[in-house]
Amino acid sequence: MTPHDVSIWTIESLPINRHISPMTADKHTAPALPKAPVARRNPVVLEQLGRTRTDSYAWMKDENWQKVLRDPSVLRDDIRSHLKQENTYTEAVLAGTVPLQEDLFKEMVGRIPPAEESVPLPDGPWLYGLRFEKDAQYPLHVRRPRKAGASEADGPEEILLDVNELAARHSFYSLAQAAHTEDHRYYVYAEDVQGSEVYRIQVKDLATGELCAPAVESSTGSFTLSPDSQHLFWIYRDDNGRPSRIYRRPLLGGEDTLIFDETDPGFFLSIGVSASRKWIAIERGDHDTNETLLIPASDPTAMPKVAAPLVRGERYSLTHWQDRFIVLTNAGGAVDFKLMTAPEATPDRAHWQEFLPHEEGHFLLGVSAGKDHLAWLERRNGNTEIFTLSREDADRGDIRRHARHISMDEPAYTLSLLGVLEYDQPFLRYIYQSPTTPAHWYDYDMRTGEKNLRKVREVPSGHDPAAYETRRLFARADDGAMVPVTLLMKKGTKLDGQNPMLLYGYGSYGISMEASFSTTALSLVDRGVIHATAHVRGGSEKGWNWFLEGRAAKKTNSFTDFISCARHLIAEGYTAPRRIVAHGGSAGGLLMGAVANMAPELFAGIAAQVPFVDMLNTMSDVSLPLTPPEWPEWGNPLTDPEAYDLIASYSPYDNIRPVSYPAILALGGLSDPRVTYWEPAKWIARLREEARGGPFLCQINMEAGHGGSSGRFARLKEVALVQAFALWSLKQAEN
Repeated sequence: MTPHDVSIWTIESLPINRHISPMTADKHTAPALPKAPVARRNPVVLEQLGRTRTDSYAWMKDENWQKVLRDPSVLRDDIRSHLKQENTYTEAVLAGTVPLQEDLFKEMVGRIPPAEESVPLPDGPWLYGLRFEKDAQYPLHVRRPRKAGASEADGPEEILLDVNELAARHSFYSLAQAAHTEDHRYYVYAEDVQGSEVYRIQVKDLATGELCAPAVESSTGSFTLSPDSQHLFWIYRDDNGRPSRIYRRPLLGGEDTLIFDETDPGFFLSIGVSASRKWIAIERGDHDTNETLLIPASDPTAMPKVAAPLVRGERYSLTHWQDRFIVLTNAGGAVDFKLMTAPEATPDRAHWQEFLPHEEGHFLLGVSAGKDHLAWLERRNGNTEIFTLSREDADRGDIRRHARHISMDEPAYTLSLLGVLEYDQPFLRYIYQSPTTPAHWYDYDMRTGEKNLRKVREVPSGHDPAAYETRRLFARADDGAMVPVTLLMKKGTKLDGQNPMLLYGYGSYGISMEASFSTTALSLVDRGVIHATAHVRGGSEKGWNWFLEGRAAKKTNSFTDFISCARHLIAEGYTAPRRIVAHGGSAGGLLMGAVANMAPELFAGIAAQVPFVDMLNTMSDVSLPLTPPEWPEWGNPLTDPEAYDLIASYSPYDNIRPVSYPAILALGGLSDPRVTYWEPAKWIARLREEARGGPFLCQINMEAGHGGSSGRFARLKEVALVQAFALWSLKQAEN
């Protein structure tokens, strides 16, 4: 989610030399780079809404791309040959960083416990969890008998699933979900063996250790089990890679019964069971709109019924609590959301009543319920806080005043609400972490407010939080908005305007970049690099309106915010022009491509992982998995001339300029259904054709998809590559 080096400028010493003089630099000449691949040009003229554009590299998209996702071996030979040439070139340019990559990888591995175990999850007579054996890439799924009335184990471990054994048969292996039945007899899991996110669901009999039902094919990986342990509900992924239908089948095999057929190609689907085990819930919707359908768990073969009919522009989710639903919604203009209640028997909008009123600046993120307590997570001033409420206090009014409150005294931190552990018990689990503080797992008693520390993220090679410093700054955007920036740096770093910096950004879909602990970031920080995250609009770090101000017609705010953050950090003495490496992935790769076109002079390098850069073509291709679902995010260039013109004005692939660009590394995955392999490949080819500077590097993982390599250690090799590229490009810019 890295690339370049050749030459005498290989970075093998740990710190970067921050003050190379012009005289020193003039004494050396870097060796010539190897010759870059030259992609053939085959211009295709595209006409759309009375507008014309030319795409010379459209041939890189295999016309049978759907088959390629499911079977990469059928990729057209000329495309495979070109991608291999790109990989070879990237490896040659970055050959000098191989020792550095190895050092970085060893450091990152050294910060991960060789053997590790999760905090167990209690469920009835068992404690369930994950355990990594020494140096294993994948976990064991395990359980132990539970001591009556306690959270301690009372018997030997039972291995439910050995993921290492399953993964050994494949070059890529990933589980989307795994769950046991309510009667604890069967274990169900969804596996992807090529990175295409097309999952196979398997059912294992825990008594015999054998698979005991025909596999479910072509699933999204999302499923749920009826509380009576008799039925499996699963979501079908169609040939366009979209979740289009929900089926129910007998757990041990039998006919699939269609229970929901999604007619809107822009809607996602999800399914789950309430913590009370009374309701099975289907949710359908996009980033703007959704609705929930309910099936009583006591009658799992019943057809789903709509709880509250869909209203365009409104979102809601239901959490079952006692005899009611807690409704988390933005209805009535509650941009940061509010809580309402609805009777269990009549959950439609006509029966919603206010529970926790909307309060601007208090962005409500999620709700978890136990029998006698309720918990919710909200974001305020960029940080997350947890509130808990007893059943008695729920009826006393002004519930925020009566609720218990969990927060931390740090400038930037994250609390993650894992949820109520067991519906009939008052215990809640959450994680606390910050850029300097490793993750802490706590169990919290909602009756008394007492917390029990269950685990601290171990860093075997050592970590001293006091040696680092976290800061939260605010950069003024072009329109006056104040954009948060989170910094991690060595304590005592001099603000002399010469520090190297990695500036990360995302800014889409309302996804927040949390102020969390990263063992990989420490490798850069320990080398004198300041690690910064720009919380640009399009995320929700400052509330849901922060997202709305960075999407669709206002999308360019994300790009100008990132540039404003870079310039603010320069002005405040944290870094300097061409001392910054920008980094982002997926929709954050769009951000990288846009800022490369808009302000290339600021950056020494840009690392773009699975970058969404061919926007105009992708959002005009209705066959692609995410095109219709993402029209609310970007606009529809097939029907809306204004949306076409807006996307055409910033699409990275369509706005490359004949000026000097920094070194750019684009990483992709051949089986990626979200950002297809041809986007980074086309972008790099066009950069070489039209831009100056660089070099421009492309590396396609021929055995993985959107998330890169699988395995807890293998994925670190790609992280090491990105960091080596960052350090290499900083050195190149100095020289």
